[in-house]
Amino acid sequence: MQIRDLPYTDPGIPDVRSGPRFLLWLGRNQLGGQLKALAWGLLHFTGIGGLSLGAGLAVQAVIDRSGGRLALSGGLIALFGAAIAIGDTMLHRTAVTNWITAAARVQQLLARKTAELGSALTRRVAAGEVVAISTGDVERIGWFVEAVSRFLAAALAIVVVCVGLVIYLPALGILVALSVPVLALAVLPLLPRATQRADVQREKAGKATELASDTVAGLRVLRGIGGEELFLGRYRAASQEVRKAAVRSARMWSLISAVQVLLPGALLLAVITYGARLALDGRIEVGGLVTVYSAVTLMLFPLRHFEEIAMAYSFSRPAARRAARVLSLERTAYEDERGGLDDARPTGDLYDPATGLLAPAGLLTAVVCGDPDAAGRLAERLGGHAAGDEKNPSVLLGGVALDDLPLDAARASVLVQDKDPVLLSGTLTELLDVPASGAVDPEKALAAAQCGDVLDALVQASVDGSGDPMRSRITERGRSLSGGQRQRLALARSLVTDPEVLVLDEPTSAVDSHTEARIARSVKELRAGRTTVVFASSPLLLDHADRVVFVHEGEAAAVGAHRELLRDEPGYRAVVTRETEAEQEAEQDLKQEQEHEQRAKRDQISERDQIMEPAASRAREEIEESA
Repeated sequence: MQIRDLPYTDPGIPDVRSGPRFLLWLGRNQLGGQLKALAWGLLHFTGIGGLSLGAGLAVQAVIDRSGGRLALSGGLIALFGAAIAIGDTMLHRTAVTNWITAAARVQQLLARKTAELGSALTRRVAAGEVVAISTGDVERIGWFVEAVSRFLAAALAIVVVCVGLVIYLPALGILVALSVPVLALAVLPLLPRATQRADVQREKAGKATELASDTVAGLRVLRGIGGEELFLGRYRAASQEVRKAAVRSARMWSLISAVQVLLPGALLLAVITYGARLALDGRIEVGGLVTVYSAVTLMLFPLRHFEEIAMAYSFSRPAARRAARVLSLERTAYEDERGGLDDARPTGDLYDPATGLLAPAGLLTAVVCGDPDAAGRLAERLGGHAAGDEKNPSVLLGGVALDDLPLDAARASVLVQDKDPVLLSGTLTELLDVPASGAVDPEKALAAAQCGDVLDALVQASVDGSGDPMRSRITERGRSLSGGQRQRLALARSLVTDPEVLVLDEPTSAVDSHTEARIARSVKELRAGRTTVVFASSPLLLDHADRVVFVHEGEAAAVGAHRELLRDEPGYRAVVTRETEAEQEAEQDLKQEQEHEQRAKRDQISERDQIMEPAASRAREEIEESA
């Protein structure tokens, strides 16, 4: 795989059982590139080791005044120099290719998973976490994947050099061969703490990134309420925490680097001291001492790869674990795994067995829920964004479980617009160019969503001077528009789609009451014959619904018309009218007092009747006697 061949046609099915298994899977999928890097690395490091042999032979040739051996050593040095140059160039080229292709594979996998999960991804994983995984973590994973081959090449080259030294000069070669494993493994006890500090730094950086992204997204609101300084102070504190964590992590890695310098330096001193004594005693030649010294000096470069692979694994293992956790998320069990339904789109009533919520086909059903978070989760369930289980079975559409539908069919049948819809940058025509049934054109949808003032604003902001609002550009996330304008454009986009079931979560929370009433009436007319579910608590919208369902503590507690529920259901009335507990208690006390007064009046009348009854009886008797 070359960089020019990216992106992958199919990035494959990753092994996400753990971080190390995911790294192993990536390495196996780049086996060709790894073997190329290993071969070029062996050429490069072997050339480095061979320089010491050429230098030793040259020194000894000068001492012995042998021109032939001096020329031979010069040829060897030139040959090994060429091997170093060619090997280093090709190793760098291959290593960079391995790095980029591994990172690209991970990014494609993350993009595919993001498209599969949709809005459910950020509800399961924090937004800052997703950003950190797709940027920093991807680079760390690619770093380790490409560093493996260079490390193996360095390790094999060191083994070859040590074996050669033992054969060439056993007296010093054995000392070097015994010392190299100590140099390579000396940093292992320090790695767990270094990894822990790196994880802390990365976690704090993720939180700071999430805070920054949330602040930028809400900058317009913050300016409106004067909260910029508050969030700026929070970000300053978070960034300082990141800085402190980075300094603590850097201290540990600098200690590891110091160990990597100190121990090889001690080995060099030992080789020079011991070798000089052997040379003075005549047990070895000066050229042999130069060869061993040069070999030990040049081996410090391959030994650096032991430190690098340790750092790369320490950083990439938690990064791979986080990436594997995201890649292991599943929306639901699709039909292509379980067999059964094809791409047919069912019609009929929408029913949630977990809450008992029923939205009859062709009607506008309003759902009132006191907890906004619970309402958002229920809206996700109705759209099939949450997989069913034994405790919370899948939502049924026309008696068919949404979990039993292919993803495309489920999304085409039930469309969910959450309370914070996103507008992509582009023209209004591009915004409304979405998969649709074709029954609702953009003009009707914009009119039903009461977007007249939005169109005027787009014309005024247009730079092409065409006067056509459909050609006017919308900035990213619609930041140039107000919250109510963005909300109405998103509603128009949903209406254009014209799905069998449309689920709207607080679609008019940012508009004024007059506009809200017109939107409710227009949406009901436009969606006549289609199933529409609206999560809202506004009386203006609820009054236009065909039926209202009051969901309390996860169950459909009451069903009826808005005015009936307002009269008969205290809990419903408390949510819709925003009554406080004190007001409810005062109302209850007033009712009890009125009932008490009515009972007292009835008791007084009864007592009076009991007193007057004997006198009335005697009067009747006297009248009868007189007669």
